[in-house]
Amino acid sequence: MASQADADLAPCLRELLRGLPDERLPITYQQAAEALGLVPPRTIQRVALGLEALMREDVAAGRPMIAALVVSRRGDLPRPGFFELAVALGRFPADPAGHTAAYRQELRQVLAERAE
Repeated sequence: MASQADADLAPCLRELLRGLPDERLPITYQQAAEALGLVPPRTIQRVALGLEALMREDVAAGRPMIAALVVSRRGDLPRPGFFELAVALGRFPADPAGHTAAYRQELRQVLAERAE
């Protein structure tokens, strides 16, 4: 369950992600935490909760999920919770085999929207 502080993080995350130049994207959860000045404990978890709030907002508004701009440092994909919520929100297919392709498409849509 997100605390009020985590919910308040969502607008800051959106502003950060909108303001970054395309060549710096995507960023890692750690880079987002550092850019927001978060200090331990739970910095990555707090970023993840803020991103989940953004996902809910974006899906409700019919926008691409800006949270797709944040990935794990262990690869070029978001953490598992991103995919779980994307499925729960009806944005991604339930079959995990389709998650990477759905993510890549979502990322393209977010970047295209930024270019407009």
